[in-house]
Amino acid sequence: MQSERAKYFMSTHFWGPAANWGFVAAGLIDTQKPAEKVSMNMTGVLCVYSALFMRFATQIRPANTLLFACHATNEAVQLYQLQRCYRARLPAPAT
Repeated sequence: MQSERAKYFMSTHFWGPAANWGFVAAGLIDTQKPAEKVSMNMTGVLCVYSALFMRFATQIRPANTLLFACHATNEAVQLYQLQRCYRARLPAPAT
């Protein structure tokens, strides 16, 4: 019989969030790119996606804290990206 820990590591409660850390890694890598090359539309969609899944992670039973942590981190990275994009697209101040 499998232990509870082994069952957890073989479940989607673990592997789903583990795979989603790829979004965080990609967002962090994108912070090194010029802001003009980052898609505001895709970044906005990722913000909404992570916000929805943060809520989902708290509503399922048992609550999935790994999923919540993953999407909270992704939300922070994507909001940072969004503000970089927004600032890059602002018109230069008149002098």
